[in-house]
Amino acid sequence: MSRLPIIVVPHPILKEIAKPIETITDAIKQQAADMIETMYDAPGIGLAANQVGKLNRIFVMDTNYRKNDESRDAKVLINPEIVWRSEEMSVMEEGCLSIPQQFAEVERPRTVRVKYIDLSGQVQEMEGSDLVSHCLQHELDHLNGVLFIDYLSRLKRNMILRKVDKMMKDSPVL
Repeated sequence: MSRLPIIVVPHPILKEIAKPIETITDAIKQQAADMIETMYDAPGIGLAANQVGKLNRIFVMDTNYRKNDESRDAKVLINPEIVWRSEEMSVMEEGCLSIPQQFAEVERPRTVRVKYIDLSGQVQEMEGSDLVSHCLQHELDHLNGVLFIDYLSRLKRNMILRKVDKMMKDSPVL
């Protein structure tokens, strides 16, 4: 396993749509392992392929992970798609490893059900509410070229992008 560099806004790959994975190869399994290591090292609770410069439909997540806690339960979701979303909405503060140190409240469906393929090639479904729902939707958005700041007003989005730009100029290696 190796840590992958995390792509930061405004890199254009973050706005591209990832392609479906046709076959789960050893390279895909290695990518998943590297993404998990990168996510934990960052630290974060989710990481999509676009964020590490890959345009395939895979993301990893572990909403229970906390940096000082050794318990880990990373999930790998390949070709995920939302098959159901609640009408009830939820507002949570979101952040993103590709938009370092910036946070904003985002409104999303409170509960979603996602169908995906696991690393053994089996079709799975996962339902999550609150933080899990937000994470699932946030990471799936990445695969569709959408960032959490795209849900904000133009003013808030531009303010965040300027902060990240200034931060990267002041300290290009985060």
